[in-house]
Amino acid sequence: MRTLLLSVLALFTGAAIATAHDGHEHMHGMNGKAPDAFTATPAFAPDGTLWLARGTADRVLVSHSSDLGKTFSTPVSVTPGPVSMDWGPDSRPQILIDRQGRLVVTYALFQDEKFNGRVYVTHSDDGGKSFAPSLPITPDATSQRFQSAAIDSDGRVFAAWLDKRNRRTVPTASLAYAWSDSSDAPFGATHIAADNTCECCRLGLAFAGPGRPAILFRNVFPGSVRDHAVVTLDNATAPGKLRRVSVDDWKIEACPHQGPSLAIAADGSYHAAWFTEGSRRQGLFYARAANGEVAFGEPRALSAPDKQPSRPYLLAVGDTIHLVWKEFDGAKSVVRWQMSRDDGRSWTAARTVAKTADASDHPLLVAHGDQAFLSWLTKSEGYRLIALGAER
Repeated sequence: MRTLLLSVLALFTGAAIATAHDGHEHMHGMNGKAPDAFTATPAFAPDGTLWLARGTADRVLVSHSSDLGKTFSTPVSVTPGPVSMDWGPDSRPQILIDRQGRLVVTYALFQDEKFNGRVYVTHSDDGGKSFAPSLPITPDATSQRFQSAAIDSDGRVFAAWLDKRNRRTVPTASLAYAWSDSSDAPFGATHIAADNTCECCRLGLAFAGPGRPAILFRNVFPGSVRDHAVVTLDNATAPGKLRRVSVDDWKIEACPHQGPSLAIAADGSYHAAWFTEGSRRQGLFYARAANGEVAFGEPRALSAPDKQPSRPYLLAVGDTIHLVWKEFDGAKSVVRWQMSRDDGRSWTAARTVAKTADASDHPLLVAHGDQAFLSWLTKSEGYRLIALGAER
């Protein structure tokens, strides 16, 4: 795993990926020293309160804001003391809030210096004043990383992650998942949705309906081709067929540390965005599928490769799709935004909605009601929540 990480560091420098604006994520840890984690993951409660889960170097902090991110409460530590946080570029704590306002937080720790991880989950029943003792998301202690979690319309909590329990027979990782019946209940049995997945990229997660999560991930196809695929569960425990999103033919014996994003619109259409350095195409791309059964359409480039685009994120709000990503001009990182009001058939022109000259987290999207927001943490400007709309 350490060899793979070092290979990726060299790859990012040589492949014109923006080491200047994402460099704090890739270039630390070279001497076995963990970098300072720098993430903020948002979620809105039903009453409009904005909650943030912050990943730091050695703990997870949760705070809330009643004025759309202008001010925040005193952070509460989810972890009882210093921990060995998973500082991978695509790793972050996640926060969920159910209809009753109960909080669920998931996060990953390193178990050893070989980058074996363990995913934990905790919850709060008192409005984030305190959290229950954290529990492993699965009894298997082999390795879990890059968890993604969400609550479906029936109130059940779903989590997926990259898992190494089959490493004796699987050379890379497996895509694992589990359910919890409610925000304060433990997760049940772990199931494997797919083997031979790339082991260091975040997952894209969306729901095709109650009990039917869809997971977008970087798969390892024959010949170590690391292109993207999506799996939709036919029911709570039965994964459907694997669908390849695009034939990019990125053959690489390393982990790109660049995961995809997935959204499913009200009409059932699937929307995927991803990064590739394949032989057929290079850069950042978007593709649409009319539903969960048909093939994805021809990928659309989101930006020119010389702008070093990265870190796409999609959000569906009814029939409106929002898409953001990073670009780098040699001096500043900018967040670009596009919107579609017809389920991805046509898009507005890309517009810059935020910028920074210093280090920054990945751009994320979050919605309250019909309003979508850009959520972005930067070193210089701090945390920003920016309303997105046709007038911007």
